[in-house]
Amino acid sequence: MRYWLFKSEPSVWGWDDQVAKGDVGEEWDGVRNYQARNFMRDMKLGDRGFFYHSQKEKAVVGTVEICAEAHSDSSTDDKRWECVDIKAIEPFKTHVTLEMIKTDPRFAEMALVKSSRLSVQPVTEQEWQDICALGGIA
Repeated sequence: MRYWLFKSEPSVWGWDDQVAKGDVGEEWDGVRNYQARNFMRDMKLGDRGFFYHSQKEKAVVGTVEICAEAHSDSSTDDKRWECVDIKAIEPFKTHVTLEMIKTDPRFAEMALVKSSRLSVQPVTEQEWQDICALGGIA
């Protein structure tokens, strides 16, 4: 299993929107960055990810699971763009803010710290475990 982070502006698509989609999940569409698209091409069913609220909150708020592997992005006719589908798994008891992550030396090499603008990015297994612990989930 691999781990990922998905960033979204909560005013456009937030955690509550994701939860409302249930087990069907939702396309993670609209990504127009080749590196982020390539990360989605690497994702497999059952991989896990963090759901991150960008803009004002800037925090990891829950976990998601890949429920459909890379396929054409339905928000465009341009065949270069693909996406995965994700479903909500578990909310964090405590949101893990970007400030918390940036000030914790365990995360100095994390993609979120190094490439903060990238909307889809990998997370190491150790980062996954440590952030889940900070968020109050197993």
